[in-house]
Amino acid sequence: MYDYDDDDASESIMASRFRGYLPVVVDIECGGFNASTDAILEIAAVILGMDEKSQLDVEQTYFHRVIPFEGSNIEDAALKFTGIDPWHPLRVARGERDVFQDLFKVIRSAMKANGCKRAILVAHNAHFDHGFINAAVTRHDLKRNPFHPFSSFDTATLSGLAYGQTVLARACDVAGIAFDGNEAHSAKYDAEKTAQLFCGIVNKWQKLGGWPLR
Repeated sequence: MYDYDDDDASESIMASRFRGYLPVVVDIECGGFNASTDAILEIAAVILGMDEKSQLDVEQTYFHRVIPFEGSNIEDAALKFTGIDPWHPLRVARGERDVFQDLFKVIRSAMKANGCKRAILVAHNAHFDHGFINAAVTRHDLKRNPFHPFSSFDTATLSGLAYGQTVLARACDVAGIAFDGNEAHSAKYDAEKTAQLFCGIVNKWQKLGGWPLR
């Protein structure tokens, strides 16, 4: 049985729960499916925390609209699907390099606070978002990328196991998480719903007799 006596018990629990990794839930909205050529339009990252009872929950959300990188491709079908207008005069957006540098600082700060050595990506169809993050890192030669280069937690797979559903909206419905289709395909909304789904699965597993092992 795990025994935590220090004042930083929640940090120790988080670091122990995922082998020293801090799970960070990410959603990216983009201009297509090709991570190397298509623009990132929005990114959201949800930092998770864990209480003294080993229950995982949302702690903070980072969100920003992104200026398409120079020469990037944007498919009309992608814009129709997401409802994003990258050229709207009132759209507040920042350059891709600045957005990722700030995001990485936020994640590294959370890693330090939780005693974790690295972050691990959590996303719905995680391979997709992971590819866009790695492409941006390469494109801007970004240093100190906190994410593991290839490992991730995929909530499409986890919710398929836990709830028999792999579509985010349907998995949330079965899990009892409110989901508004009119708000979907916003990076912030989808990341927060994915975070609720992931936390619910992890916490449910604990209640069923999973980690911490006794």
